[in-house]
Amino acid sequence: MMTNLFSTFDPSTSFNLSLNWMSTMLGLMLIPTSFWLIPSRYSFIWNKILLTLHIEFKTLIGKNISGMTLIFISLFSMIVFNNFLGLFPYIFTSTSHLTLTLTLALPLWLSFMIYGWINHTTHMFAHLVPQGTPSVLMPFMVLIETISNIIRPGTLAVRLAANMIAGHLLLTLLGNTGPSVSFLMLNILIIIQILLLILESAVSIIQSYVFAVLSTLYSSEVI
Repeated sequence: MMTNLFSTFDPSTSFNLSLNWMSTMLGLMLIPTSFWLIPSRYSFIWNKILLTLHIEFKTLIGKNISGMTLIFISLFSMIVFNNFLGLFPYIFTSTSHLTLTLTLALPLWLSFMIYGWINHTTHMFAHLVPQGTPSVLMPFMVLIETISNIIRPGTLAVRLAANMIAGHLLLTLLGNTGPSVSFLMLNILIIIQILLLILESAVSIIQSYVFAVLSTLYSSEVI
């Protein structure tokens, strides 16, 4: 039962190739050329969202570094798009795999760490001991801060993947019970599925926003 359930997240196909990963490229086919060539309502809405994100990320970073918000806006756009694609039937949810989420989180965190320790070594050491820490607790605080720093890419990746898996598993479980229930229960089940789908749509946006914001906060610590 569990094997069949988790096969929803299996990237392999009948051709023994991981063609399901191609779902991350579907955006290039789904979004028409007129979206970015000719101003439309959709482009105005999307530009408004991007501008709002730019202002917020710029505030979180704290320093005016030209083009830095582009990294996090692109990250948000990619994750939110893949999250939404996964809600459609028969489309592989790429963000439910640690393969993708760790690929996004690890290089980002690693680049921040390398930049910080090379260019702002004193500042990075100062971060290991919070202000006002008693001398007795300093070794423990350094250890705790180091561990919390190391597990950051893991928590970023697992948070996104786990949230995507949890919602999709619940939808799959409820969907599989459909053929075996009565007509009345089926109507209730459909209403619950629709409500869950709305919730998952909200989770798709929230989780991509959380991923981008936390990445921004981690970068602000090393600048």
